[in-house]
Amino acid sequence: MAFGFYVNQASAIDLKVEPQNWWVGMKHQKVELLLKGDNIQGTTWQLVPYADVSLSSVSFGDSPNYAFVTLNIGEDAKPGVLTLKNQDLNLSFNYELQARVDGSRERVGFSSEDVVYLLNPDRFANGDLSNDSVPAMIEKAQPNFRGGRHGGDIQGVIDHLDYLADMGFSQIWMTPVRENNMPSYSYHGYAMTDFYRIDPRMGNNALYKTLVDEAKSRNIGIIMDMVLNHSGSEHWWIKDKPTLDWINFGGEFSSTTHARQTVQDPHASEYDKKQFVEGWFVPSMPDLNQRQRHMSNYLIQNAIWWIEYAGLSGIRVDTYSYSDKAFLSEWTERIMEEYPNFNIVGEEWTPNSAIASYWQRGKQNRDGYMSSLPSVMDFSLQEALIQALNEEESWNTGWIKVYQSIANDFQYPDPDNLLIFADNHDMSRVYSQLKQDLNKTKLAMSLLLTTRGIPQIYYGTEVLLDNTPSDDHGDIRIDFPGGFPEHKQDAKTGLGLNKSQQEMQAHLRQLLQLRKANPVLQKGKLVHFSPFDGIYAYARIQDEQQVLVLLNKSKQKQSVVLSRFGEFLKSVSQGKDLLTGQMMRLQDTIDVAPMSTTLLLLQH
Repeated sequence: MAFGFYVNQASAIDLKVEPQNWWVGMKHQKVELLLKGDNIQGTTWQLVPYADVSLSSVSFGDSPNYAFVTLNIGEDAKPGVLTLKNQDLNLSFNYELQARVDGSRERVGFSSEDVVYLLNPDRFANGDLSNDSVPAMIEKAQPNFRGGRHGGDIQGVIDHLDYLADMGFSQIWMTPVRENNMPSYSYHGYAMTDFYRIDPRMGNNALYKTLVDEAKSRNIGIIMDMVLNHSGSEHWWIKDKPTLDWINFGGEFSSTTHARQTVQDPHASEYDKKQFVEGWFVPSMPDLNQRQRHMSNYLIQNAIWWIEYAGLSGIRVDTYSYSDKAFLSEWTERIMEEYPNFNIVGEEWTPNSAIASYWQRGKQNRDGYMSSLPSVMDFSLQEALIQALNEEESWNTGWIKVYQSIANDFQYPDPDNLLIFADNHDMSRVYSQLKQDLNKTKLAMSLLLTTRGIPQIYYGTEVLLDNTPSDDHGDIRIDFPGGFPEHKQDAKTGLGLNKSQQEMQAHLRQLLQLRKANPVLQKGKLVHFSPFDGIYAYARIQDEQQVLVLLNKSKQKQSVVLSRFGEFLKSVSQGKDLLTGQMMRLQDTIDVAPMSTTLLLLQH
C-alpha cells in the first residue's frame, strides 16, 4: 500500500485518502477518513456492505475538494478490505482494515527504567548516500552549510543500533523524520509537509518500521517526535485549506507571544491567551486550529496510526502548551485509552515547575483543567544543574539550585516520570555550557543517571561534542563523529578519539551499565540532603537495596561525616563503590575524592 496514497479506480479523479488504513479491535470504534479530490464536495458516498462496519456520516469542508467520511467499526468486525463508492463521480476505492499485532494495546511505554538517546538524524549518520538529495524534494544536500541538510538518515541510525545497545541506551528519540519539503532549514524536521510520510531523504515508511523492529530486537524502543501545533507552509493543505478555519488567524501570520504562563494565569486577559495559543512561531510554520473538529480528529488519528503501524514505545510532543488545551486533553486521553501503559512526554520549556506541572496527568489544577499527559520535560532541573556546576558554592549558589529544583517535586503528581536532561537539540551542549570542563560534565551525567526521573542524553555527549563559541542551532546539531564518510574520528569504533573523549565515553558507558544492573537507581525512592562542602548527597532506596550517591564538585578531597546519613545507615557496616569496585568500611567518616562521583551500594 502506498503512503499518503492516492487512488484512481474507474475514474479520472485522483483521490487522496488519510489515514491510509485502520485496524479492527480498537477501543474507539470510529475512524474519520479525509478524502481530497477535485470537486468532490456534495457528492454521495456509499459503503459496500461489510459485516459490522457501517458508514456513519459524511460531511464537507469549505473547499470543494474535501470530504470527511466516518466509518463505524464494530467489535465483531474482521480484518479485510472495504469498498467505498461514489456514483456521482463514477469512483470507488478499497480501504483495508488490518488485524492488530498481538499485545498492541498492552505495549509498555518508556519509563524510569530506561535511558533515552536523543539524536538529530540528519546530523547523526549517513547510511544511504543515494538519498542525500531527492529530485522531488525542494532542498538538496548542503553538507558544508551548518543550516543545510547533511545527509544523515534512518539507515544511519540502524547501522548504529549495536553501538547504542552496547553503551546501555534503551530508548531512541529522533527529532522528526517525516516529510519536510521546505525550501531551506528543513533538516530539523519540525515544519512537516506530510504527516503520514517519512521524508524520502531519511528513507521511507517501511524503513522506519524496520528501524523500530531492529531496535526492539536489541531491547531498544523508538519514541516519535510529534508536532501538533503547526505544519510547514508547503504542506498540501495550506494551498487548499479544507475549511476556512483550518489555520489560526485566518491563515495569515500573527506571531505568538510565547507567554506560556497565560494558560494558567487567573488574571490573564483573553487577548493574551489567544495570542499565545493561536499565534504562529514563524511565517513558515502555520499554526493549526485544533478547535476545528476535523483537524483535531486528523491529529488524534495520525498519532494512533503511527503507534499502531510502526510499533512505537512513546511520543515526545513538541511545543506542547502552544496547542489548544481542550484538544490536548482529548488527544492524550484518546491515545492513553487505546494504550493504557504507553508514555507521552510534552515539551513545556520553562524552569518554573508550577507551570510545567500543570500539564501532568493527575494534577489538581485551580481552574479545574484535567490533563492525561503522563510526562513532561524537566527544564527546571536542566537549568539548575548547569548553574550548580558553574557557580561557586555558597548557601544560595551551587548545588543548592539542584536541591531546590528537586524539592519542588511536590508540585508534580508523578516526579519519577519526568524526562530529565542536561541539554537537547535546542540549546548549547552540556560540555559547552560547562566551559569544556570534563569533570563537571562527568558529574552532570552522574546526576542524571542516578537521580529520579527518566534520563535523556543528547547524541555525542559521550564524546564531548562542543559548539563553542557558536550557539547557532546548526552548530549545536553538529555531525556525530564517524557518521559520515569524511570523518577522521569515529565514536562507534573509538578511532581518533582523544583521551578526554575516551574517558567521557567510558564513564557514561559505565554509568549506563550500572543503572541497568541496579534497579534501585531506576525506581528507588529518592532521599536527598542539603548540600555541604561542595557535595550533593542523596540515596536511592528500594526494598533492601540502598545506594548512597556523593557528588563532589569541590577541587579538594572531602572527609564526609557519616552521622548525617544515620537514618538509613543504622545497620550498615560497609559499602561497595560501584564505580571503582572498592569496598569501604563505614564508620565515622569516608573520604571523597575531588571532582568525583561516589556510588556506594550499602551492605549490612
